[in-house]
Amino acid sequence: MKKHVLFSAAMVAAMTASAQTGEITSNRGENWLSQSGDWGLTFDATPLLNYTGNLFNGNTNNGGVGLNNFFGSTSGNGSQVVIGGKKLIDANTAYRGRVRIGFGSTTETDLVNQIPQPTTPPPTPLLVEDVTKSNYLAVQLGAGLEKRVGSTRVVGVYGGELNIGLGSGKNTFEYGNPLNNDNPISRTTESKQGSVFSVGLNGFVGVEWFAAPKVSLSGEYTWGLGLSSTGHTETTTETWVPSTTDPTTGSVQTVTVEAGTKRSNFGIDTGVSGARIGVNFYFQ
Repeated sequence: MKKHVLFSAAMVAAMTASAQTGEITSNRGENWLSQSGDWGLTFDATPLLNYTGNLFNGNTNNGGVGLNNFFGSTSGNGSQVVIGGKKLIDANTAYRGRVRIGFGSTTETDLVNQIPQPTTPPPTPLLVEDVTKSNYLAVQLGAGLEKRVGSTRVVGVYGGELNIGLGSGKNTFEYGNPLNNDNPISRTTESKQGSVFSVGLNGFVGVEWFAAPKVSLSGEYTWGLGLSSTGHTETTTETWVPSTTDPTTGSVQTVTVEAGTKRSNFGIDTGVSGARIGVNFYFQ
């Protein structure tokens, strides 16, 4: 609720500022507005809104205004910030792009009892290491054309964007105890998340309010279509298979199977639950 109030307050301030017309400069003679040839860098303002809400109510779990993002995080950490940029080719037109290239890994090591233990037990059990490794890759790319209207501190923006996303993740398991007659079990050695592919084509409309020279607060709504597909998960297991001729020996059998739900989604709708809020910086 507080985030919607903050967004409404920003829009009221923007409408008030729109009464100012003509060239707008600072006390140092700096132009407040973006100009032809400027480069722009856009940051997602959701963390700022979260921090502001936390200051007022002491709650550290405030959610931000919905970010228009067709692609979920493959790292399991929720939505990730996508960096945006633009290039003004004239006063009323800009090329814009968005990018997120993320990858990471985690390694966990657990100590477990060695199998088998010595015939004569030592003072403390002998231990071996089980190692779990997790990694992910997420790529999101977007490009679009933006048209700009107005010459006051409030500038209207509209245009279209194409966004593409790819994602994957994998867990691998290494065991300190080998499979044998003393340890005849089945266990997972690798699990892959279903690979993700997403594409979105949408139009957008919004405003920028220049709060300082070359610095603006923007708000946008979008409408368009989104396509996404998620593949099956894939799991590899190993099993100890005793020999049929010599029960004291055996072999390790490895099997890889697909599981889970393969999913495809299609939708034509507004692209956000609320608004996409950004802080923009322009420079030559």
